[in-house]
Amino acid sequence: MQVMKHFIFLHHPRLPHSLTLAQQWARELEQLGARTQLISAWNHKEIQCHAPEATLVITLGGDGTILRAARACAQAAVPILAINLGRVGFLSEWSPEQFDARAVMAETYWLEERVMLHALWSRQGKPFGESVALNDVVVGRGKLARVIRLATYIDDDYLKTFVADGAIVATATGSTAYVFATGGPILAPEVKTLVLVPIAPYLSQLKSLVLPEGSRVLFRLETDHDAILTIDGQVDVELQNGDQVLVQASQHIARFARFQPRTYFYSTLVERLHERCV
Repeated sequence: MQVMKHFIFLHHPRLPHSLTLAQQWARELEQLGARTQLISAWNHKEIQCHAPEATLVITLGGDGTILRAARACAQAAVPILAINLGRVGFLSEWSPEQFDARAVMAETYWLEERVMLHALWSRQGKPFGESVALNDVVVGRGKLARVIRLATYIDDDYLKTFVADGAIVATATGSTAYVFATGGPILAPEVKTLVLVPIAPYLSQLKSLVLPEGSRVLFRLETDHDAILTIDGQVDVELQNGDQVLVQASQHIARFARFQPRTYFYSTLVERLHERCV
């Protein structure tokens, strides 16, 4: 007996036309014999609840919507097909005009797997939070324009103490985001290494560091004012002096449904960077 395919559409709550498109495409897939479900891309708990049932999760929004979906779907490991309604769309696969219900139904895509991060933060030796991330984990200064000090360890070995606005640990996916904006390297999407980039470091020649697969980065915060931990630029956690943040590759990976050739990333990169410059 063939199992009915189940597609979840994640629409952006601040883009009304994303819901309209999701409803239209859901009808097309239902006419082909599929089951569909529409969920707000900001409803993390509902996505987590239903993702294990899905054949494919289809996002309608920008890269931010994809980041939310990747975190919510991490445990289910369900593939994500990203439809770009945003500005840049580094992670997107199709524009709305390209949506093809029959191709989706036939599953004629290949799966691209991308490393995710796991961040664990602790205070006085006791963990008080954790999260996965697709792009990056950032420890940065708070509201005041004053540097913080980050004692940094790689695989338990002391590297140095950065006096800076903060530091980024990113995946290859995140290398085209904040890392790129701070002058760090761009990594091909399926590379499993991580990259460490201090943000505006004071008197430091170390501008970025690509780490071997499996590396763990530990930050110990030294500050006399506010500092912030940020997950994918979307989740903020207030930090205090002495707090520690451990970042490493997650056991979960993000899977993206791709219809483009496997070498798509390089032409997309050139195209997106050109759009940013003009």
